[in-house]
Amino acid sequence: MNRLLFALFILMTCFGCQSQTEQKEALQVGAERIQEYLPLLEGKRVALVVNQTSLVGQTHLVDTLHSLGVDIKKVMAPEHGFRGEAPDGEKINDSKDEKTGIPIVSIYGSNKKPTPEMLEDVDVLIFDIQDVGVRFYTFISTMHYIMEAAAENNKQVIVFDRPNPNGMYVDGPVKEDSVNGFIAMHPIPVVHGLTVGELAQMINREGWLENRVKADLTVIKMKGWDHNATYLLPVKPSPNLPTDNAIALYPSLGFFEGTVVSVGRGTDFPFEVIGHPDFSLGSYTFTPQPNEGSKYPPLEGKECFGQSFSGVDQPHELTLRYLITYYKALKDKTEFFKDYLTLLAGTAELRKQIEAGLTEEEIKATWQEDLNAYKAKRKQYLLYRDFE
Repeated sequence: MNRLLFALFILMTCFGCQSQTEQKEALQVGAERIQEYLPLLEGKRVALVVNQTSLVGQTHLVDTLHSLGVDIKKVMAPEHGFRGEAPDGEKINDSKDEKTGIPIVSIYGSNKKPTPEMLEDVDVLIFDIQDVGVRFYTFISTMHYIMEAAAENNKQVIVFDRPNPNGMYVDGPVKEDSVNGFIAMHPIPVVHGLTVGELAQMINREGWLENRVKADLTVIKMKGWDHNATYLLPVKPSPNLPTDNAIALYPSLGFFEGTVVSVGRGTDFPFEVIGHPDFSLGSYTFTPQPNEGSKYPPLEGKECFGQSFSGVDQPHELTLRYLITYYKALKDKTEFFKDYLTLLAGTAELRKQIEAGLTEEEIKATWQEDLNAYKAKRKQYLLYRDFE
């Protein structure tokens, strides 16, 4: 019995030590279902697309697979790096994992898509990164490029599925075909209601990869999770989403990145505070300063006046009430929006609607036809019980 099969035997034996009740109730993310995917890696040269969220229990996936004798050729590091410590937007450089000696290759620098040269010594690419279920969060774009490069170079892709902490609803404008960028790659709403595994299937089967190529895709499903579940993340998915509250607020406050308003980058409470030096909408004040999550935070060194949502559990929703309120409060409205809002929203219409004075209800009503069509499409790709 070779090393991988022996490891699989030991793992299955250990799983068998649990009671049937424990097995049924416990959440197992894709990476923890080792008995499902270890046979797929036997004799294969593997590249891992991972970061600090890629855990098997308390152990990093790289360390887990390395200890099992899997032939890991390289780690491909996305935005924020392999250990998730790089500030927002910072270029990631090639390096080496100090613990295992495995090369770390950047896919958030000169190349966001693996080159053929990067894949010459690889048979299988594994994607295992925690997402937050929002279209403008960059890790699903990284997954897209991984799938595309694999398809173009005849490599296999395995996605280890993880919960979507905003996976209990769908909302927001669906991206228009005319709007495209790294945070606007797919015709899906801002809150898409899919796990990375479900979305990978949609991307593949809908023909959204360049030239409609199809990846040789396998999704390792979770056990013990569905779209009704609330999921508290054990590790922050990126430096500026440090809390579950921030993740719940992210779909709504993320739009402020396309305005002059600070969302708290450069504070201890990113995406839990909003404010601007010229506002008087609340008694809360904060002053953005460079920190581990943001080297050059917007409004650096300027005292901002606004609101804090820290410490108060926030509902999982996408609301425009904060965006509309802050727009109305700024005297010079011509300076409020930036062009970046179009990428975030996936449409130029949101800015026009707010400038025209439409209410949140009126704006959301214009999304419904596209949302209904998306919801019907989404059902084809669900791997878990839905919230509806």
